[in-house]
Amino acid sequence: MMGKPITGRSFGGCVRYVVNKPEAKILSVKGVRMQNAGAIIQDFNLQRRMRPELGKAVGHLVLSWSKEDLLKLSDEIMVERAKEYMEKVGIHNTQYIVVRHSDRAHPHLHLIYNRVDNNGKTISDKSNFVRNVKACKEITLQYGYHLSQGKDLVNRQALKGKDKIRYELHDAIKAGMKTAANWKELEAGLARKGITIAYKFRSGTSEVQGISFERSDFKMKGSAIDRSLSFANIDARLNRNQQVQQYHAAREANQPTLASQLREVIRQSVQTDYQHSPDGGKGILEILLEPQFAAGSPDPVGDAVIARRKRKKHQEEQSHSQSISR
Repeated sequence: MMGKPITGRSFGGCVRYVVNKPEAKILSVKGVRMQNAGAIIQDFNLQRRMRPELGKAVGHLVLSWSKEDLLKLSDEIMVERAKEYMEKVGIHNTQYIVVRHSDRAHPHLHLIYNRVDNNGKTISDKSNFVRNVKACKEITLQYGYHLSQGKDLVNRQALKGKDKIRYELHDAIKAGMKTAANWKELEAGLARKGITIAYKFRSGTSEVQGISFERSDFKMKGSAIDRSLSFANIDARLNRNQQVQQYHAAREANQPTLASQLREVIRQSVQTDYQHSPDGGKGILEILLEPQFAAGSPDPVGDAVIARRKRKKHQEEQSHSQSISR
C-alpha cells in the first residue's frame, strides 16, 4: 500500500474532481451530507470558517494498492484501512469522505478531510511524508499486501508538481552519493543540477542535526524525500566511499609497475643462464644492467631470447662434434 498526502486551498475543486469522476463511488462520510458534491463542499467550508486564517485547510490523500491485492480489497475493507491510516497519522475528530475510483488497473481510493477539526483546531501537516511512509509500511506488513520494490519502479513520467521534484531530488542525490567521497564533492555535484544543501545545526554547536535539499523554490528534508537520505545515512555512505578510494589509492601506490615487473623477470631469467654459461665471459645480465638498458632498450626481451638461443645452439654444436670425434 502506498499513500500520497496533499494539502490544498479549495474544497470545491478537490471534491468535484473526486466525487464527480466517472465510476467514483462514495464509500464513507463523516460530518458532511452525502447528497451531492455541492452539499459536501458547503459542509466542509462551514467548518473551515472556525479557522479563517488557515490558507490550506484541505487535506487530500490517495491510498493505492498493487493490482495483486485486488481480490483482498472489498469496499468495506478499504474503508477500514483508510480509518486505520488516519489514526496512525493523526487525522481524527474531523470531517472526511472516502471515495473509491476504478479508472486504473490498481485499486485506490481518495480521502478528503478538513484540517480544521470539529473543535476548531488545526490538524498538523508537519512531517506528512514521513508519517505517511511509516503508516503505509505498517499496514502493508500487517495485512500481507504486495510490498513495492522501492522508488525504482515509480513511473517518473506520470509525476507532476511537488512529487516530480521530489523524485528528481531523490534520483540526483542517489547518483551523487555513488561517487562523492565527502560532502564538498556531493555539494558540487548537486550544484551542477541546480540543487543546494541546507544543514541544520544543534543549537549553539557546529554539530549537524539534519539536512534539507532545495531546488526551484522547493525545499524538503532528506529523510522526507527518502529514509535513506537522512544526514546520518548520507554521511555514512560518503565515509565508506572515502575508505574505498583510500584503499585503492594505497594499493596502486604499492603495486609494481609493469616495466619494473618485466625487468625483474628478465633479471632472474638471465641470471640463471649466466650462472650456467661455459665461457664465464661478459654475460647478458651485465649487458642488461648497463645504463642504456636501465634507461630502456628497444627490445630487451627479444635480445635475451636471441642470446639464449645462440648459446643453446653453440652447446649443441660442441656436443655433436665431440660425439663425432669419438
